Amino acid sequence: MIRSIFSKIKSGLERTRQGFVSQLRSLLRGKRLSAELIDELETRLIESDVGVHATRRLVEGIRAHFKAGNMQKGEDALEYLKRELKAMWPQADRRLRYAQSGPTVILVTGVNGAGKTTSIAKLAHALKADGKSVMLGACDTFRAGAVRQLEIWAERLGVPVVKGQQGGDPAAVAFDAAGAAKSRGVDVLILDTAGRLHTQDPLMRQLTKIRAVAEKQIPGAPHEVLLVLDATSGQNAMRQAEEFSKAVGVTGIFLTKLDGTAKGGIVIAVREATDIPVKFIGVGETPEDIQPFDPEQFVEAMFEE
Repeated sequence: MIRSIFSKIKSGLERTRQGFVSQLRSLLRGKRLSAELIDELETRLIESDVGVHATRRLVEGIRAHFKAGNMQKGEDALEYLKRELKAMWPQADRRLRYAQSGPTVILVTGVNGAGKTTSIAKLAHALKADGKSVMLGACDTFRAGAVRQLEIWAERLGVPVVKGQQGGDPAAVAFDAAGAAKSRGVDVLILDTAGRLHTQDPLMRQLTKIRAVAEKQIPGAPHEVLLVLDATSGQNAMRQAEEFSKAVGVTGIFLTKLDGTAKGGIVIAVREATDIPVKFIGVGETPEDIQPFDPEQFVEAMFEE
């Protein structure tokens, strides 16, 4: 099973290995370290969406070892990067948080185009495979297409969905969905929300209202607030993580479309920009393409040859 998961992650990171990691190997292998080479490495890391802060920390470590005479070869720097990337993530509970009694409510948010609805489908599929009953709440009442897309996934997965009138109050849908989940004894209720831009204050306030309504219906809800981030969006993802966390107290990140980017270093930048744990990664388009995020496995998959 572990090997199967690793193979899936490795396959999903193929473009990152061919892009980001391949460039690092071409730059460093067979070379003697120099101040100029380390400067070039710094540029490559930043261009690969590793982030300025993370890059600075990594490169300063390499410079210190180089000046002390402890690191002379490019291969040594490559191994140092791999080791330090694994060490960047502190111990964290990356499991989903469940309610002690009654339905567990998972609020899912993110901007349009991040892959939010597909991520909800993946999460519902994984929960069902784990033996849990699941219900969906279509709180994105602004776009008829969004509700229909969620309905299609619900039909495919065999899970019920609660929806409201188009243009209606999203918080009212959350209220009805929470009530239905309680009355039917559902294990997990997943609430979809509109694809809000983090710069739209009225919509962010609506998101806060949805959270409050869910808590009124089910004490302690939402038990998990997952922010869906698009790995291909680069540094915009950092800003989204900060703003959504202020509005609704994000508890975990679902990083999507890692199979579609050659810049898998964005995972490192997310870690440096926020203390919010990455809990899931998406490495494909099917409901099965969801993996729990394990930092060590992720870095190994990135550097695997």
